[in-house]
Amino acid sequence: MSKKRILLVDDEEDLVKTVAFRLEANGYEVTSAYNGMEAIDKVHKDNPDLVILDIMLPKIDGYKVCGLLKKDPRYKDIPIIMFSARAQESDIKMGEEAGADAYITKPFEPQALLEKIRELLK
Repeated sequence: MSKKRILLVDDEEDLVKTVAFRLEANGYEVTSAYNGMEAIDKVHKDNPDLVILDIMLPKIDGYKVCGLLKKDPRYKDIPIIMFSARAQESDIKMGEEAGADAYITKPFEPQALLEKIRELLK
């Protein structure tokens, strides 16, 4: 069975390295993007199985990226986990309205992220 591909989008390079390391240790293939434009380009190019998406990104914010992908028939079925330090109820609601399949706040529990990924990739 081939590895599931995850696109990890965050502008904090250290966080991307840490999370990517943990995901790869759990058998996932990880690509990364550091801004919203790059995220959209990589989804078009790589067609990942799941996207982990920060909200506060350069160029295009995560809400907009999520909304654009969910409106596109080619990518609407790719699960998106919003991954942000913004933990207000209004932030979570905006993530849902943009079409996110899950919302995980930072700092995060690595096991909770892995469980959510497994659940969404079934």
